[in-house]
Amino acid sequence: MFVDQRAEAYEFNCFNPASSGGPAGNEAGGAADETCSSPYLARIEGQEEFVYVWTLGVEGLGDGADKLVSVDVKPGSPTYGKVVSSVSVEGRNEAHHAGFTDDRRQLWCAGLENSRVFIFDVHTDPSKPKLTKTIDNFAETTGGAVGPHGAYALPGRVLIPCLSNAKDKGGRTALVEYSNDGNYIMTHWLPTKDDARGAAGAQFADGYGYDARVLPRKNALLTSSFTGWNNYTMDFGKMTSDPEAMKHFGQTMVMWDFHTRQPKKVFQVPGAPLEIRWAWGDQHNYAFTATALGSKLWLVYADDHGDWQAKDVAPIGEVKGGVLPVDISLSADDKTLFVDCFGDGKCRVFDVSDPQHPKQIYEKQIGKQVNMVSQSWDGKRLYFTSSLLARWDKKGADNEQFLRAYGWDGKELKPTFDLDFTALKLGRAHHMLFGSTKLGPNRTTIASR
Repeated sequence: MFVDQRAEAYEFNCFNPASSGGPAGNEAGGAADETCSSPYLARIEGQEEFVYVWTLGVEGLGDGADKLVSVDVKPGSPTYGKVVSSVSVEGRNEAHHAGFTDDRRQLWCAGLENSRVFIFDVHTDPSKPKLTKTIDNFAETTGGAVGPHGAYALPGRVLIPCLSNAKDKGGRTALVEYSNDGNYIMTHWLPTKDDARGAAGAQFADGYGYDARVLPRKNALLTSSFTGWNNYTMDFGKMTSDPEAMKHFGQTMVMWDFHTRQPKKVFQVPGAPLEIRWAWGDQHNYAFTATALGSKLWLVYADDHGDWQAKDVAPIGEVKGGVLPVDISLSADDKTLFVDCFGDGKCRVFDVSDPQHPKQIYEKQIGKQVNMVSQSWDGKRLYFTSSLLARWDKKGADNEQFLRAYGWDGKELKPTFDLDFTALKLGRAHHMLFGSTKLGPNRTTIASR
């Protein structure tokens, strides 16, 4: 049995907006950040100053390489809304997600296609990240896990959920841990019907993975599922017209014992549940996800007996065939959920103050296609990017590639700036993270044990 001694020594001191004047409290100098970040992450003091965009290279566009693009978002800055640096890496790796180490000194950026992980120093000069290390033996080191999805900060280490495996490049995959200095620690394979590892709901277990998020005060690690290398490297039109390929998408989420990394329960969640967002309130024991193929919001929650359950709680869009929801962002007060839909390029906003009964209250056309959404802690600023996967993005005029910023007043999204990544010869804008020169503490405290 594996016990993470460092994680065991930490206890989550959950930020409760209601007890500190609400999300706007960060304007008085409190610690803030993007709302979906790890609770173990050192926080930005006040407002974000930079947005880092992990960007897919496009052959024949600029240098053609994947790159980390830094955009100035400091109010009043002479370069506000402009690119201030761009650091290319070797080749095109299907740049996907990224994540900081707990001290926020490093940003780990993953490539789905060849399983390379690029580590940037974002501490020495946050306006100009520097590539310091590349992990290029991921599959060999981890025992065959491939398709690293990103990195999630844990005490002294990062958790890397993967999407595939080296043996058959299907959906069976693992969670991988590395130390902050880039050394491999351990691989945890997701449960399958043949090897459920003691988890309840073994009849549903498919071994697929995607996102991984932690609620430390409940010792809960939750994972979701997507598809394997064979599918996400295939042309989207070819894949959707292939009945066999469409059978190979994740249909599960898994609840784990966080400290021991043992799977406890497998939930049947049809339709590829993607991003996981835990609620922040210290009495809110639930998380949301959205199913890409099912176009539904799902809630994973602790029932009256403290047992974890999963159920769909709302449709996303009343469109035949679905709208392909791909990313979600939950506000710091747990009242508002932003849902990006790649299919029609819209962001749909839900009132989730009653998490069992979400209600759509607004929608906005962001572009011909839209993928990621990142929301500031005070709820006043949202940033959107466009690229899903290199071979899944739309074709022709619908292939818009951008970073777009909006203000949110609680009623509508109003544009503030727009960067055309194609015109700037940067590539396909994918994942965003916030940067700053001013950092505060993380949201954890050393427990008395």
